[in-house]
Amino acid sequence: MSGTADSSASLPTMLAPPELKDRVFDALAQKAELPLRAMLVLGLLAGVYIGFGGLFSTIALTGADALPYGLGQVVAGLVFAAGLGLVMIAGAELFTGNTMMLAGVMAGRIALPRALKALAIVYIANLTGSLILAALVYGAGLHETQGGAVGRTAVDMALRKTELSFGATVASGILANILVCLAVWCAYAGETVTQKLAGLTLPVAAFVAAGLEHSVANMYLLPYAWLVEAGTTDSPVALSLGALLGNLLPATLGNLLGGTLIAAAYRFAFAPASAEAREAEPATGGTSR
Repeated sequence: MSGTADSSASLPTMLAPPELKDRVFDALAQKAELPLRAMLVLGLLAGVYIGFGGLFSTIALTGADALPYGLGQVVAGLVFAAGLGLVMIAGAELFTGNTMMLAGVMAGRIALPRALKALAIVYIANLTGSLILAALVYGAGLHETQGGAVGRTAVDMALRKTELSFGATVASGILANILVCLAVWCAYAGETVTQKLAGLTLPVAAFVAAGLEHSVANMYLLPYAWLVEAGTTDSPVALSLGALLGNLLPATLGNLLGGTLIAAAYRFAFAPASAEAREAEPATGGTSR
C-alpha cells in the first residue's frame, strides 16, 4: 500500500489554470531579458523548426486531393505540430508565442520598450532562419519529388494565402495565433515531453487544418514557393515580393493581436484577489468612510 501511495505521489500533476498563468507570465518575463546573442540564435532556430513543420505539412498534403475533404488538412496539421514541439522541447524563441509579452506589459511584468525590442529581434531572427531553410530545401530539390508534385503543392498553398484580402488575413492571423498561443500555454502545463506534446498538438492541428495565417510559418512557405515557381516556369511569377509582403504584414498584425488577446484574457480572469481589491478600493473607499 505504501509503495502504491509513493508511486502515485511521484507522478507529475497538472497545474491549476491560475498557477499555469503565473508560470507562463514568469517565462515571458525571462524571455524578455535574454541576452541579444541568445535571442538571435534561438530565434533563428525557431524559424528553422517551424519551417520543418511547414515542410512536413506540405509533404502530407501532396496527393491529399484523393482523400475526403478535411482529412488531408487534419493530417497536415498533426505533422506540423512537430515544429512547435521542437520549439517548446528543444528550446527556441518564436515570435508568435512571444506576442503574449504584450499582456505581460499590461500586467506590469515587462517594460514596453523591452518587450518591443525582444519581439523585433526574434521576428528578424525567425525570418532569417525561415529563409535559410527555404533555400536549403529548394537546393535539396525536394520540390521535384513525385514529378514535381511537392513543389506544386507549396505553390498552390502560397497562392491561396497571397490572394486573401488585407482584412481577411488580419482576421485569420488573429485566429491562428489564439490557437498557437493556446498550444504554447498548454505545453507549459506539461512536466514531461509527452505531456507537452499532448498539450500543443491539437491546437496546432486546428489552425493548420483551417488554413489560418501564421506569420512565421509563412516566412518559410512563401519564399520557398517563390523559389519553386521562379525556377520551374518561364512566365512571370505570381508570387512577387509585393504579394509576399502583402501577406506577411497583415498576418503579423493579426498574430500580435491574437497573442495579446488570449494572454490578456487569462491575466484578467486570474488576477490576484489582492490586486482586484486594490483596483476596487478607490470606488468603495469614499462610501465606506
